[in-house]
Amino acid sequence: MLTGDVFVDEGLITAQQLQMAINKQLELGGTDPIAHVMVQMGIITEKDRVRCLGKVWEIPYIEVLEVVPKPDALEQLDGATARRFKALPLAMDQARLIVAMSNPLDVFVIDELRMMSGREVQPVICLEEDLLRALADHYKSDSNTNAQFDSVLKGFDETLEVITEQDPEEDDESDNGVIKLATLIINQAVTEGASDIHIEPRKHEIIIRFRIDGVMMEWKRLPRKVAAALTSRFKIVANMDIAEKRAPQDNRISAVVNNKPYDFRVSTLPVVYGEKIVMRVLDKGGISIGLAKLGFLDHNLHILEDMAARSYGICLVTGPTGSGKSTTLYSLLNQSNDGLKNIITIEDPVEYELEGINQCAVNNKAGMTFAAGLRAMLRQDPDVIMVGEMRDTETATIAMEAALTGHLVFSTLHTNDAPSAPGRLTDMEVEPFLISSSIIGVLAQRLVRQVCPHCKTPVSTSRDALIHQGLPLPDDLMAQGNGEVTVFKGRGCDRCKGTGYKGRSGIHELMVMTDDIRDEILKKSPSHILRKLAVANGMKTLQHDAVQKILLGTTSVDEVMRVIYA
Repeated sequence: MLTGDVFVDEGLITAQQLQMAINKQLELGGTDPIAHVMVQMGIITEKDRVRCLGKVWEIPYIEVLEVVPKPDALEQLDGATARRFKALPLAMDQARLIVAMSNPLDVFVIDELRMMSGREVQPVICLEEDLLRALADHYKSDSNTNAQFDSVLKGFDETLEVITEQDPEEDDESDNGVIKLATLIINQAVTEGASDIHIEPRKHEIIIRFRIDGVMMEWKRLPRKVAAALTSRFKIVANMDIAEKRAPQDNRISAVVNNKPYDFRVSTLPVVYGEKIVMRVLDKGGISIGLAKLGFLDHNLHILEDMAARSYGICLVTGPTGSGKSTTLYSLLNQSNDGLKNIITIEDPVEYELEGINQCAVNNKAGMTFAAGLRAMLRQDPDVIMVGEMRDTETATIAMEAALTGHLVFSTLHTNDAPSAPGRLTDMEVEPFLISSSIIGVLAQRLVRQVCPHCKTPVSTSRDALIHQGLPLPDDLMAQGNGEVTVFKGRGCDRCKGTGYKGRSGIHELMVMTDDIRDEILKKSPSHILRKLAVANGMKTLQHDAVQKILLGTTSVDEVMRVIYA
């Protein structure tokens, strides 16, 4: 039994935090394990939970993504069995087989593995999310997927340009090639870790591309003859009008892939050779949240944690589309979610469901706009409010006034950096006194690809070369004259599909409001004045933060130049 005292003994939480978690557990009905409640609250990570679980069970914990399994061990299981058992063989000798498992107490699986391998099984514990990724990496299904595609495509002929509308629940998946094709595309996108699926009709073919780690990658080219059937299939399951091909449409699909629930936000757009479909992949089971996981350096992390503990004020997160603003907002909400506050959000749409938080969706047709929803939320006795985006003067003004009347407000804004946020709000005709009085901090961020840990290699470059690229080096490196600087890049391997990158991390710029900055906002001073004051007050710019990530080996110079200096 994993109790909260284990985490106190490990120094991960305080006795006060444990009591807060117990209160939250009772509020939720008392049935959820205390460790799961603490993960939901953000006071421990899932990794902390699993590591301590292993300690209680006296089973070693491993970072399964950092281990390269031995080929002879992998051969003990085929891919389908490994995924079904959720078990990854790592190493073996004459007497034993070492297996990574997310549930190492599953005696039925261990007995099966013992009989199949003829060896004693020694389980090690790891994160389930990491285990599923490792299984996908080591048991490649590319050849099997290609064979399935070939089989499906053989079933198409030139008469398949028209598909009749039918109830997708009544389809016979074994007989209907278009259903198999659509399922293969979705399954492969989830397996590859794609955030978006693009189905693009061209003159003689259809191109399927995935956005992986923020970069578009072509996956398949299909014959033109499948275009109408495939488009209609996705429109049917998304409850769209398949007869309407001249106007954009959007809706959602829900599906279970690899035993996990997902939502796919589907959008169609008429183009020259048909309809382009884009599907945003949303993990319905929950988002990996927690400020510590988002790549914050200690300086910014402590300030953000302090902001999340405030009782009033507004914290803005800025950046372009796809820069991870929603994930940061959810993490800030989780940091505030101690079971003692009423937290309400209004989003367009609700992308991820959070336990213990009241989430509302914008519905313009029903009159549920950001402004109307925000007014209604203020009558619901909230402590913490999250507004998905400040789109207009009315929404921004109401949010600012709420921050001044005893509410902690989180929201997003589209600006290129943190000091530009007050000017953007002024352009939206929000009164400068509201801006200066209500904002407690502005966070600007970008997402950069991380160097693949499996093929990371150090590379020497000159200090002057980095300066020439506009990178602000730390003082200790500046004092080294023309010395060499060690940076890192990925050579390219099977794990990262030859790109040299795997996963993404954040680059951040956090402007904390001071009296000097508030005075300049009241004067409607330009952003470069605010930037000078913020830097003098200790703000690390996006460029400074990026250099630290380069020197730590998190990302590469080329990736920073692509994202920040684009």
